[in-house]
Amino acid sequence: MMKKITLTIFITLTFFTAAFCQLDNSKPGSAIPSFKILKSNGSYFTNNDIRKNNPLVLIYFAPDCDHCIKLMDELFKKIHQFDKATVVMVTFKAPNDVAWFERKYQTAQYPNILVGTEGTSYVLRNYYRLDKTPFVAIYDKKGKLVFSYKNDPTASEILARFKKV
Repeated sequence: MMKKITLTIFITLTFFTAAFCQLDNSKPGSAIPSFKILKSNGSYFTNNDIRKNNPLVLIYFAPDCDHCIKLMDELFKKIHQFDKATVVMVTFKAPNDVAWFERKYQTAQYPNILVGTEGTSYVLRNYYRLDKTPFVAIYDKKGKLVFSYKNDPTASEILARFKKV
């Protein structure tokens, strides 16, 4: 009897886990996921700290990724075109890697840019089912996903899509 109950529970959990994994979290209209990101100064920011009624550009990156560096170099040449958005840049790397990135791109001079690490929690990485970087998601003023890029977007592509928000 106990074996049947255990088997039933196992099958049920397996079914719900498989069903959950099939959800498309990058579907247009999806809400901004909940997250807690550690900044290089030791403080945290969450999805609740994002300015209300402003679009959001979320970039998941790795500071040592060649594709990410190329994107950031392009993006920071046009960064003022994103002044009306909150730009959240998140990595899974250590806080000292975040600090290096912030110094390189002088992110402190941009009040609309938040940079940090989710460490090994992988909340965003799992939410978007990421297996490579960079990843970019654009949300509208209501916090709904408009578009996401999983394959090496250019700064021009992101900006063109952002201007339509």
